[in-house]
Amino acid sequence: MLYLEIFLMIKKAVLPVAGLGTRFLPASKSIPKEMVTVVDRPAIEYVVREAVEAGIEQIILVTHSSKASIENYFDRNFELETTLEQKKKFDLLAEITQIVPEHVSVVSVRQPQPLGLGHAVLCAKSVVGQDDFAVLLPDVLVKDSSGKNDLSRMIARYNSSQAAQIMVEAVPDHLVDQYGIVDVKHSPNEGESIAMQGIVEKPAVGSAPSNLSVVGRYVLPAKIMQLLENTPKGAGNEIQLTDAIAMLQETDTVEAYRMQGQTFDCGSKIGYLKAVLHYGVEHPKLGNDFKQLIQELKL
Repeated sequence: MLYLEIFLMIKKAVLPVAGLGTRFLPASKSIPKEMVTVVDRPAIEYVVREAVEAGIEQIILVTHSSKASIENYFDRNFELETTLEQKKKFDLLAEITQIVPEHVSVVSVRQPQPLGLGHAVLCAKSVVGQDDFAVLLPDVLVKDSSGKNDLSRMIARYNSSQAAQIMVEAVPDHLVDQYGIVDVKHSPNEGESIAMQGIVEKPAVGSAPSNLSVVGRYVLPAKIMQLLENTPKGAGNEIQLTDAIAMLQETDTVEAYRMQGQTFDCGSKIGYLKAVLHYGVEHPKLGNDFKQLIQELKL
């Protein structure tokens, strides 16, 4: 049984980062939106940390020629490291060398054309190989509510059930028309999964099958790649991951995992500001001063 659990562990995660980030213009005109800082580090580092804490050992960036700074951030900078060492700035040296643990590798593949999320995932096929894997959309930061993160719980559920997992969260009923909503018989408790019938994109208020919206975290079987290869272009003339998941449901169970934590959509400006506020007040070095600053504003 132990061997089986080890064999089934999810060790690879695909992070699609090739998008232009139009919601974050004008900043994203020259800076990848994933590299915009949340307190003192780029947003994408929080997503990579989330994956690593869940046991991921290989991060696969699906990128674009304009996103070289993302690849550089996760690479070593020997000149900077040498300078910090010579100046005896060992705290800073430790910070930049520990961005990614030694046992974790970061590789990148190019998405030659902007043909949708499904196409971006498919671009990672040669690296994913025959392994089951996770997909994390870097626009969304997931903040833990307890010691074990939601991705860890979702992977554990996948290992025990072998059912693909899609992370969801409850949203107010009057906002369901802004999200992809899962069709389930009833809403599971936080931290639990339930079989889903499908995903309804931005349903009209009052006609949604639930109030559970797709967050941007998936645990998928390797065979989803073959399904993506055979997925025709859908909405926006793009290859949609949701279409491939619908094809998967014809033969396999797909479950919605209801998260316990909190999300921040850093692809939107107000979502980004919310993230800065929440992560700022909890920062180990800056948190107290930041709280005092907020109090001084007397909002």
